[in-house]
Amino acid sequence: MTFSHAHLLGIEPLAPTDITAILDLADEYVALNRRDVKHADALEGLTQINMFFENSTRTQASFELAGKRLGADVMNMAMQASSIKKGETLIDTAMTLNAMHPDLLVVRHPHSGAVDLLAQKVRCAVLNAGDGRHEHPTQALLDALTIRRAKGRLHRLNIAICGDIAHSRVARSNLLLLGKMENRVRLIGPPTLMPAQIAEFGVEVYDDMREGLRDVDVVMMLRLQKERMDGGFIPSEREYYHRYGLDGEKLAFAREDAIVMHPGPMNRGVEIDGEIADDINRSVIQDQVEMGVAVRMAAMDLLARNLRARRTGAGEGT
Repeated sequence: MTFSHAHLLGIEPLAPTDITAILDLADEYVALNRRDVKHADALEGLTQINMFFENSTRTQASFELAGKRLGADVMNMAMQASSIKKGETLIDTAMTLNAMHPDLLVVRHPHSGAVDLLAQKVRCAVLNAGDGRHEHPTQALLDALTIRRAKGRLHRLNIAICGDIAHSRVARSNLLLLGKMENRVRLIGPPTLMPAQIAEFGVEVYDDMREGLRDVDVVMMLRLQKERMDGGFIPSEREYYHRYGLDGEKLAFAREDAIVMHPGPMNRGVEIDGEIADDINRSVIQDQVEMGVAVRMAAMDLLARNLRARRTGAGEGT
């Protein structure tokens, strides 16, 4: 299984073979997670530290569960009450971490590029759990695994990403991954929620949901990220739902077997109708949560293999 990266900081550095390697191993971990005994030893003897500078329930829980199922010693650092609040720099934090000798570091940070900076300063494998508006690679990978398992393939599909594209690191990572895997991607949303450089991604852009959803295989809804908005991007939530919220009438324009996705947390009645979200025949939102644990197990397993190989090589050379 070929995966030569020291860190998982984003989708951008990954080749299609890297993506496939993670998804193939994740498939094996899906099977493990469905057994009565959900335990493996890929991270036995290793220490995983989760550092979340932004609040997160599902991503942090998913990484914690993934590490424990692989046998790691897992520690969650409460960064909201940490030395960062007292003025410590990210570099000082990295030096402190090096003294603790962790093996895997999972980081979520509100500033784009902060996780990459940490990766340059620490002596362990780093996984980006979301940095600013930049990337959220494991979310894109779990979305890819969900699509591949539901559709039987991850190429030449028509995929619509709908909603708050401008503020979404999930959208950016998915655009990169789906493009690398030769899919046709459409972005649907109001012009105020489209990034200025959208033409660089080589995608189709729609501001009409019905037209944009016509004949798509996958409908990926995004949350309105009001915490990242500093102005009037939408007239009102009610008007937004009327025009861009996914309901049965709009979904009817997609293919009959189209699946519905959402990275969560959902704002029901804002970006998606509750009945659509809970429709077991169309919605794969709960599958995404399940795939998240398996994908994070696979990513940490592959990074740990490379970490051990580098350490063994360094030991032999001294």
